[in-house]
Amino acid sequence: MAIQARNEVDQLLAQSLKELAVKRPVEKITIKEITDKAGVIRPTFYNHFQDKFELIEWIIKTEILEPIGPLLSNGMITEGMELLFSNIAKDKPFYEKIVRMDGVITFDDIAHKCVKELLLAIITELMSGKETKHRWLTPEIIADYYAQSMCFAAEEWIRTGMVIPPREMAEAYQYIISRSMMDVINEL
Repeated sequence: MAIQARNEVDQLLAQSLKELAVKRPVEKITIKEITDKAGVIRPTFYNHFQDKFELIEWIIKTEILEPIGPLLSNGMITEGMELLFSNIAKDKPFYEKIVRMDGVITFDDIAHKCVKELLLAIITELMSGKETKHRWLTPEIIADYYAQSMCFAAEEWIRTGMVIPPREMAEAYQYIISRSMMDVINEL
């Protein structure tokens, strides 16, 4: 019961931040505004999150990344990315605003951290007991590389208005990550 209540409060705080972020820059939103809109007292926020950036991290992890984890773990990259783009599109106004966060902490910082954690867990599990062909290609390096590419694709898609449908965007992402730079250039 306590877990369900905690999750309900997390959802309330997330919805509150989303609604506020559509109207004003995240950098200017206060914890008090978030809690007032959610109908909870300020200390409740701090029982769940350290700050609004940790709340954004929670939103990304629970609403965007957790659903795609099983797909990525099973090599279903296109399907995972289509789900990622579709879930972002469901909250288009929110993501259009937070992708433009400007300050000490940016959306890219938060998203990259979250995606890298997800990919590192998947890669570590898949590489368990295997030796790498190149010592430099550690699970951390591989996770970081692909986290950067996934975040770049998602952020550019958001910045350009999400006009390309999620399926087409996922197919384009699969295309570019499965070929060398020269292959892509030669196939244009």
